[in-house]
Amino acid sequence: MPLTRRDFAKQSAYTGAGVALVGTVDVLATAPGALAAEGAGERGHRPSLGYGPLVPDPKGLLALPAGFSYRVITRSGETTLESGESTPSNHDGTATFEGPRGSTLLVNNHELSGPRSKWAHPVPLVEGLVYDPAASGGCTVVEVSRHGDHVSEWVGIAGTATNCAGGRTPWGTWLTCEETEDKAGENGMTKDHGYVFEVDPHERPRGHRAEAEGAHAQRGPKPIKALGRYAHEAVVVDPRRGHFYLTEDADEPNGLFYRWVPPRGFTPGRRALRHLADDAGVLQAPQCYDSGGRFVDDLSRARKVGTVYGVDWIDVPDRDAREVPVRQQFQDHQVTRARKLEGMWWADGGAYIVASFARDESPVAHDGQVWFYNPRRRTLTLKVLLGVNQDPDKDGAFDGPDNITVSPYGGLIIAEDGDGVQHLFGATDRGETYPIARNELNIGTAQKPSYSEFTGVVFSPDGDTLYANIQVPGIMLAITGPWRRQPHRPHGHGHGRAQEQNS
Repeated sequence: MPLTRRDFAKQSAYTGAGVALVGTVDVLATAPGALAAEGAGERGHRPSLGYGPLVPDPKGLLALPAGFSYRVITRSGETTLESGESTPSNHDGTATFEGPRGSTLLVNNHELSGPRSKWAHPVPLVEGLVYDPAASGGCTVVEVSRHGDHVSEWVGIAGTATNCAGGRTPWGTWLTCEETEDKAGENGMTKDHGYVFEVDPHERPRGHRAEAEGAHAQRGPKPIKALGRYAHEAVVVDPRRGHFYLTEDADEPNGLFYRWVPPRGFTPGRRALRHLADDAGVLQAPQCYDSGGRFVDDLSRARKVGTVYGVDWIDVPDRDAREVPVRQQFQDHQVTRARKLEGMWWADGGAYIVASFARDESPVAHDGQVWFYNPRRRTLTLKVLLGVNQDPDKDGAFDGPDNITVSPYGGLIIAEDGDGVQHLFGATDRGETYPIARNELNIGTAQKPSYSEFTGVVFSPDGDTLYANIQVPGIMLAITGPWRRQPHRPHGHGHGRAQEQNS
C-alpha cells in the first residue's frame, strides 16, 4: 500500500525528530570536520575525529595517517592472472567474501567501455564466461591468502561493458552493473548492454575452462533483464523483503533510483536469478514528497542534513528500453531524479545511496549527498551534504563521493571521484568528515597534475583491512592500521557490520 502524501505529512507532525534520523544542520560541509562542529563545544569533550593528518608517501602512491600502511595487491600491466595475461585495467566496484583456508576473495569490476581494441589490458575472454566477445569489460576474482603473502587472480566474467559498480548479495555472490545503454551494432557491440550480471566468486576456472563443479551456473553469462536495461551504477538487496534497489548514473534527463519487487513465490539464492523471466517482478521509480505533501522533483533540492522525504513507487512501462530509455519514459512531474546517482550499501536495515554532484542540470548545485532509504518507513533521509568545492586542486576539502561502504568502526567510508585531489574519506553518524587516504600517483604532468578517482572501497570480512582501488591505471590496495571506533551520534541507532555490500 503506498504511503500517501497526507499520511507522510501526518507522520512527520506526530513524530517530529523521530522521523529525521540525524539532527538538522544548516551547513554545507566540504572541509574535514565541518559539519556539526558548532555543537561540539556544547557537549564538552568529544573523542578525536579520524586518524590525524595524511603523511606524504615517499613512493608517490598513497598518503595515509601515521601508523597506517598499504600493500599493492594487483596492478594492471604488472601483475598477472593465473592464465598468464595481465591484470585488466580500470579497477572499479569491489566486494569481499570469505575464501577457503582463511583467505579473502575480492570480485573486482573493470570499467572498460567500447571495443577491445581500445584498451591495452581488457578482461581476457575465457571460454564459458563470455557474454559479448566484442566487449572489453568484466570482473576478475582476487584471492588474498590469510597472511597476505600470496595473491591469485582469475576471470569471473568477460565480454561485458563499462562494469562500474554493483553489489554483494545476501547469498554470497556479486552483481556487476553495466553503466552503458549501448545496443547491438552500437559502439562495436554485438549484443545489447546495460544489464546486471551475477558472478560467483567461489567458481574458479582452471586455465581457460570453467571448473566442472558448479560451473554451469556461470557458463554462458546471462543478463538479469528483469532488473532493467539502463546505465546501471550499483545495486543492493533487502535480505528481509527480497527487494532490489538500483542506481542509474545518467543525465538528459537526470537518472533515477529504482526498486525491483520480485514476483510472488520467488526464492532468492544462488542460481535463482538465472531462471527469472525477463519481465519477472516489477521495476519501479521513486516519487518523493516533503513533509508538507509537496512533490520533490530532484534530490538536489535538499539543503539540510536531516531532510526527510516520503517515497512512493511508480511502475516502469518498458524496463528493457527498446525504444525509449527508461528515465525518459516518465514526465518530470511523475518521478524524483538526481544527477550522478552512484554507490550504494545495505546496512542498518536500509540502503545508503550516493548522489555524486549537481550542477546546472539540477535545481540546486552541490558536490555530494549521501541518503539513507528506510524501506519500513518508506523514507529517504539526507545523511551527508557536501557544498560546492571552490578549489578542488587544494588539499583538505572533499567533493564527488562515489563508491561507499559502512565501516565496522562506525560511520561511512567514501571513495572520492571529484575534481583535483582525490581522497578516501570517512563520514561520522553526524555527517562530520575526515581524511583516510590521498592518491599521490600523478597521471598528468608536473605543470598539469591529474589524479585518478578512488573506487571499490570495502573492508575485509574480519574488518582488519580496507581495500580500495585507484582506477587508472588499475591498482588494488590493501590498507591496514590502528582502526578505532569513530564518535557516535546521539540520534537513532548505530552502525554495525554491514549485512551485505557494494561499491
